[in-house]
Amino acid sequence: MTTGVPPTRPARPPRSRVLRFLPLGIAAWLVLEIWLLTVVAGAASGLTVFLLLVAGVVLGGMVIKHAGRRAFRELSEAVQRQQQGGLTPHPSERGGGNALTMLGGLLIILPGLISDALGLLLLVPPVQKAVSRKAEKTFERKVRESATQGGLGDAFQQARMHRPDGKVVQGEVIKDDERPDRGPRPDDPQLPPR
Repeated sequence: MTTGVPPTRPARPPRSRVLRFLPLGIAAWLVLEIWLLTVVAGAASGLTVFLLLVAGVVLGGMVIKHAGRRAFRELSEAVQRQQQGGLTPHPSERGGGNALTMLGGLLIILPGLISDALGLLLLVPPVQKAVSRKAEKTFERKVRESATQGGLGDAFQQARMHRPDGKVVQGEVIKDDERPDRGPRPDDPQLPPR
């Protein structure tokens, strides 16, 4: 039923500062990487820059491969211990850090000297532990904030309500297998009209 009143769109939540300035930051980072590569090419040679980039791809690939194998080995050991009834230790107790090692390898693979330096820095164990602690504290804080604001269920509900068309249909789905009468309903659209 239409009332002649155009549907109102819900107001968008304000974007965070990080999301607002992220495209500008990425563009500045790319310009800085290109400028730094041209400076190095001017000081040494284009061949040196090319060899640095190739070495970064090879080294980053080796780092990611090693971290992936270690993660798979730890996963299979944890599954075996669980099947035998043993407890699996917490990732921080056994050294973990595979995700940050893979991120470091990915940064090394990316062309550019700044990303290579950041990737190599992420391979240093004390830096990995510090970044891991910071990420864990940030994650716990975000979970606590979402719990005080109504929990994750409410967050998903709000995301559904803020769709561009603004339509939300509440209801329950009943499959044909779950219907008790098992017979066709008179309002079933697949029945021929009488």
